Amino acid sequence: MPKPKVAIFDFACCEGCQLQVVNMEEAILDLLTVVDVVEWREAMSEKSETYDVAIIEGSITRDEDAERLKKIREKSKVLVALGACAVSGGVNRLKNRIPFNDLRRKVYGKDGDMPHLQTAATKAVGDVVKVDYRVLGCPIDRKEFAHIVKCLAMGRQPYVPGYAVRVECRMKENACRWWKNEICLGPVTRAGCGAACPSQGAACVGCRGLAEDANPLGLALSLNLYGKSREDLESKMDLFLNPFKEPAHA
Repeated sequence: MPKPKVAIFDFACCEGCQLQVVNMEEAILDLLTVVDVVEWREAMSEKSETYDVAIIEGSITRDEDAERLKKIREKSKVLVALGACAVSGGVNRLKNRIPFNDLRRKVYGKDGDMPHLQTAATKAVGDVVKVDYRVLGCPIDRKEFAHIVKCLAMGRQPYVPGYAVRVECRMKENACRWWKNEICLGPVTRAGCGAACPSQGAACVGCRGLAEDANPLGLALSLNLYGKSREDLESKMDLFLNPFKEPAHA
């Protein structure tokens, strides 16, 4: 049975998730036993017009990028969103909360009115095309990426935890960051990273999105117990996707 052909593409992002894949080093060889990588700009010069699986990193910030993504989707049997930028829009989505004219002037100064500067809102990959699977995180977890790719190659459904990061913290006996007077999003963020940030002494910033049973409102209502405000919580959640705020524009 031939191995599925995989192509990796990037849009608006720092390419940190692809770098995580490159940093797998010898573990990549295990993946190459089950898939055939035919295009990947960050790691190879070859290109291919045919592939079975398209892996997309980055958010969609221009109209021409949306059209390119649609063409990739047409050629793909399976499409995977890689990392927070592709899954939710990531950090790039913050610009959607600022009027575009103000944003362009802030970034480009006196040149902010140049006609070629587009005013398209940042979108997640799933806002433009159908996404079959998602690899969460900023950056992604290498082991989880390998698990998902191997499952796709074998025709199996990958397992991604639906519970919260706080469960992984409890399993690792991490000291709660809330007890240290920090706002931590572990109680509402989907697990699967092994509580990477809290295990290194940092609060969770929610890069993996909301857990299946997440209750952000309940978390907000408990803030007074820790001397924190709703604004404190929202400023923390703003980095990725704030469920309490609507974008300034579509």
